[in-house]
Amino acid sequence: MRYGVILPGGTAVEQLEQAVLAEEAGWDGVFVWEAAYGVDAWGLLSAMAARTERIKLGTMLTPLPWRRPWKVASQVVTLDQLSGGRAILAVGLGAVDTDLPLTGEELDLRTRASMMDEGIDLIRELWAGGLSYHGKHYDYECARDDLTQVGRPVQERIPIWVVGAWPRPKSMRRVLRCDGVLPQYQGEASPEEMRSLRSWLDERGAAPGLDVVAEGETPADDREAAAAEVRPWAEVGATWWLETRWDMPHNSTERMRQIRDRLAAGPPA
Repeated sequence: MRYGVILPGGTAVEQLEQAVLAEEAGWDGVFVWEAAYGVDAWGLLSAMAARTERIKLGTMLTPLPWRRPWKVASQVVTLDQLSGGRAILAVGLGAVDTDLPLTGEELDLRTRASMMDEGIDLIRELWAGGLSYHGKHYDYECARDDLTQVGRPVQERIPIWVVGAWPRPKSMRRVLRCDGVLPQYQGEASPEEMRSLRSWLDERGAAPGLDVVAEGETPADDREAAAAEVRPWAEVGATWWLETRWDMPHNSTERMRQIRDRLAAGPPA
């Protein structure tokens, strides 16, 4: 199992220093959220790439139907090049029941799902050097190939993690096309539910390297308790544990102190 942290907020400078601390303390990944307005996720991640050497870097998460896929592809491949192959792209449909900014983007669930499917395909096509894509929602055409020549990933395959609504078959089938799943449970999240999800994926030919992500909060001052919280998830097949601090306010002085303390204590291995 690998261990990452989703930074709860703060200024760009604060989050950059948190990423440096995370690498020093032995964490495996740092993830930042991508809202319509605020600290820009991809500029921030690129700065982190320049200040770190080992940790994976990505969003948690990018609302792909509300972004231009070719722009996202460009941002992620730039991060992958600057970091020496450490980028991860996590995508979802976009949350509509939060207090995040509303900007007039598409809200229909089925439409957003169709847009996300096409967006994933288009991004993969561009990373592979493709010059043409035509779908229901997106059209891309370019006669010159120099842009794709310089815009190639360092990694053979940049991981795309996608939200999977368990146990909805259509949502879970999308997971089989990607490299990782961010489970969204209809009931209570539990290791038992993850075991069922993992079995469903394995029975349908999921790639052996498919990442399955668990998330939650563990204490900074009790390493044994932190490890005990994570262990059941590892036993049922989770490959990543992401430390979260979702409660508001995200950028208070106390919240920034809490996240620094948790980072400095190291992962709940």
